[in-house]
Amino acid sequence: MQNSKVIKSINLFLFIFTLIFTTAIAANAQVDVARQTTAITYPLDEVVQTQFRGTTRFPRMKGEAKIKRTSRNGTEIELTVSKMPRPFELGAGYATYVLWAVSPDGQIDNLGEIKRRGFFEFDSRISVTTPLQTFALIVTAEPHFLVRQPSQAIMLENLTPYSQSGRTIATTRAVQYFGNSSDFFRDARTPEIAEIDYSKTPSTILQAKQAVALAQFAGAGRDAVDEYTQATTLLNSAETAWKAGRPEEQIDITARQAISAAVKAEMTAAVRKEAREKRNERTRQDAEVRLAEEKFLDAQSQIDDLKSELARETRNRELAERDALNYSNQVRELREELGKLREELGKTKVEVDSYKNRVNQIESERQAAEQAQTQAQAQQDRIAQLQANEPFLMQTLKRFGTVARNERGIILTLPENLWSGIRLSSLAPASDLKLSGLGEVLSSNTDYKIIVEAHTDNRGTPDVLQTLTQERAQAIVDKMASLGIAQDRFEAKGFGASLPVASNTTNANRAKNRRLQLILVPNYN
Repeated sequence: MQNSKVIKSINLFLFIFTLIFTTAIAANAQVDVARQTTAITYPLDEVVQTQFRGTTRFPRMKGEAKIKRTSRNGTEIELTVSKMPRPFELGAGYATYVLWAVSPDGQIDNLGEIKRRGFFEFDSRISVTTPLQTFALIVTAEPHFLVRQPSQAIMLENLTPYSQSGRTIATTRAVQYFGNSSDFFRDARTPEIAEIDYSKTPSTILQAKQAVALAQFAGAGRDAVDEYTQATTLLNSAETAWKAGRPEEQIDITARQAISAAVKAEMTAAVRKEAREKRNERTRQDAEVRLAEEKFLDAQSQIDDLKSELARETRNRELAERDALNYSNQVRELREELGKLREELGKTKVEVDSYKNRVNQIESERQAAEQAQTQAQAQQDRIAQLQANEPFLMQTLKRFGTVARNERGIILTLPENLWSGIRLSSLAPASDLKLSGLGEVLSSNTDYKIIVEAHTDNRGTPDVLQTLTQERAQAIVDKMASLGIAQDRFEAKGFGASLPVASNTTNANRAKNRRLQLILVPNYN
């Protein structure tokens, strides 16, 4: 009986070791893959739910969050996760999980630690608050809970949200990252956690060991000795208390103090390292200044030598001038010749300046011609690009109505069910989704000016029908402007019943005359 228990224990240990080893190989074999997570804009005082999916590292993980933004407490998040693997399966450097909020403008908020419960896959829950309104939620594996930036070991990411009221929630696909491998723990110099029995070692002690290791890697043993010593002392105290069987709460408090001290040591080391590098830079600059001063003194000495030599040459010149008195006649002739040469030189300079001006003028004309040619080519390229993209744009617009093309541009005829009634200018609730999709297409094609033309049948007075169609055209323009499209791209026109496409003798013909058309006019300028 005793031998059977021993054999079962050995088999269990071999299974766990094989699982860890296989998972580590699979993790290290992956490469970075670019990912994109949805950033969600949470409406005020409305409960929004969103599902989470595991990334390629652990696709079996899943989660669900209930989120509500309030005017008093910010955005409240209640996240439940399940099937979370042990962090060290990603590598011996990971000891916990952290929930992050990431806004499209790059702001990152560490929302807190998702604590491990159990040895194998575990479920957990976390309730936190963030001041952000538009953000994506991701869960990463980390060395400790006080990290300031998420690692690349991203485990969970949020999906498209839904509200209990059925309201459409605004999203932005703007949070991008590389999500399959760690950025720090590839470094061969980084120590790994040396524990074997992860099932018994408290998570906070494992985190404290990594925090101390990271501080040492950052140079805290040299640049932040006091802080690093405090962190290692707290870590030793936590390990001693754990081995002595002290209460778990006491161990957790001490280990977290060690993490905090290690993070402070890491930050202090970074600051002092930067200050030391600046001091070294100043020392180097001072040395360069001294070298420049020495060169200046050498140059000054050379100038003094040249002055002495010039004085000697002056004396020699005075002696030579006495000798030159005998050649005064020759000098006079030379001066006359020199005058003639100077006159010719002046004429030559004038001619050279004239040639230079002409060359500069020709060069300016050439550059202007090249610039005009470049602008003309750019205009032709733009027109060609618009014409090449036009079939795809028309095909895209077909899902919103009837599409045609004439000399005015692309004509999109929208269905009449956009309106709440035949003689109403208010949009039907069901039209919001279609107009939002149309707005996305128009927003992506900024090279078109849009003329909105509204028509109706002849039942009613001309003034009333004119007002109705003008209000309908303006309602479409206002809707597009509310979706973020520049209003100066639109022109609203109501024609009443003045331009029928069929006789107003039957209901079918009158329905044809009640039409709303968007004319997309290409802007070639």
